[in-house]
Amino acid sequence: MATEKIRIKDIAERAGVSVGTVDRVLHERPNVSPAAREKVEKALAEMDYQPNVYASALAYNKDYLFCCVIPMHESEAYWDEIEEGVKACTALRRDFHISLKILYYERFNSASFENIAKECLDANPDGVIVVPARLDITRDFTEQLSDRNIPFILLDSYLPDLKPLAFYGQDSFQSGYFAARMMMLIASKEQEIMMMKQLNNGHVGSKQQSNRETGFRHYMRDHFPEISIIDVDLPLGGTKAQYDKILEDFFKEHPHVHHCITFNSKAHLVGEFLLRTNRRNVQIMGYDMVPKNAECVRQGSISFLIAQHAYMQGYACVETLFQAIVLKKEVNPVNYMPIELLVKENIEFYRRTNVG
Repeated sequence: MATEKIRIKDIAERAGVSVGTVDRVLHERPNVSPAAREKVEKALAEMDYQPNVYASALAYNKDYLFCCVIPMHESEAYWDEIEEGVKACTALRRDFHISLKILYYERFNSASFENIAKECLDANPDGVIVVPARLDITRDFTEQLSDRNIPFILLDSYLPDLKPLAFYGQDSFQSGYFAARMMMLIASKEQEIMMMKQLNNGHVGSKQQSNRETGFRHYMRDHFPEISIIDVDLPLGGTKAQYDKILEDFFKEHPHVHHCITFNSKAHLVGEFLLRTNRRNVQIMGYDMVPKNAECVRQGSISFLIAQHAYMQGYACVETLFQAIVLKKEVNPVNYMPIELLVKENIEFYRRTNVG
């Protein structure tokens, strides 16, 4: 008997119980004796009954609020695509009465994260997506979520000790290791490589970026220990004139540098400088298919981009909350995104919004 034609009345007759008893079992309500529950469950198995979870969720007619806690950011950045993804999935599931609240905290500002965490808790959400800040304050936030039985997903940095419902992001160490291996296909004869960073009080932007650097340096130490890696800091919030001076001074001092690496989405800061100063013998490798990076790839100043599907990550986080909270389904706890290499010849074929 096809599931869609199985009525509660049919199940009740098969089990020898009342329709009300079947309804209580199907909806996991109390006041069902063990014997009656066993009869219903046996009948369900014999009839191969599969509940229509989508129809049930729609009929339940409950409102759901998901919160997304992410860093404040500029336009044309990795976080822009995350936002697009979470909004797109929320719109797709709007028939299930899902709403989304995006909350922004200042990176490297513990008080800002704590204030946003409080605002999130005050909203009493049904599920949360959170980009971790410092471990101790993130742990304090997630423990409060756990105490309230609010499922949360970690994005960007995987911290399994916090016991998230799921994680989405790249294996950042492997990503950095891969970046070094790809760069060395064209830079193995170099003496020096520039590593562009954007530091705040001596700290990189995220644990993910730090792990990428660790993976990169690990590969270089094992395979090309003779190549020097020279750090260059382009300060957060700097002007184009400031960046130009730092980069001009660097390249004058290091005329033998032909390759650069950065682990954030701002490779275009160097790429655009190279184009403006007509330095065609220098190339940079970076992350994220944001528009300015893509244009530098087309123009040839960025040789490689590693894509991490930010849009798909945002989309998948909301979809996972939907599956777990609304449909009561099990979800995959660890979801590593693909490590994809984009170059001039294939960048036009990269579909950052592809979630199918």
